[in-house]
Amino acid sequence: MTVELKNYISSYATFPEAELSDIVSRFKERKVAKNDFLLREGTVCQDLVFVQEGCLRLYYVDDDVEISVWFAFPDSSAIDIYSFISDKPSNYFLQAIEDSTIWYLPKAELETLYTQFPTMQEMMRKFWEDAVLNLIDRFTALQRDSAEKRYLDLMAKPPYLQKIPQKYLASFIGVTPTSLSRIRKGIR
Repeated sequence: MTVELKNYISSYATFPEAELSDIVSRFKERKVAKNDFLLREGTVCQDLVFVQEGCLRLYYVDDDVEISVWFAFPDSSAIDIYSFISDKPSNYFLQAIEDSTIWYLPKAELETLYTQFPTMQEMMRKFWEDAVLNLIDRFTALQRDSAEKRYLDLMAKPPYLQKIPQKYLASFIGVTPTSLSRIRKGIR
């Protein structure tokens, strides 16, 4: 059981300590080696994942090119929202880009918690709201902002620049690795 996971859950809703401890005890720990997959395209996302250590990347493949859409750092979550909610096969891959420690909660266990602890429904509603707002921000930035602005915004988030290979950063901001090199040279 981790303090970080308790803090993460508590950031969305307030639980009595006994309930919070019970909820956290339902999560299962897993060590994930660099390049291992937690989700592959064509499978259904069944787990809510919390990253304790390491970094995960959510991406899809288009014409043999990997397009990074999300990174999960320590004390954050990773999930294919559409597949998790709809029970439909995912269009994404979820992969560790470094050795990682995660805690995961199977969807069936989450649904049990909804019944057992009604505040869990409030927690997950706020979690989904937060996820949707982040997705809207990301979508808007890709549509509105220049590639240079998107890169400059990433510079304000050191974990992105410290942990993520340049080829993944390039696809995340919607450019080729060559274009990213030009952007970086122009900023220096």
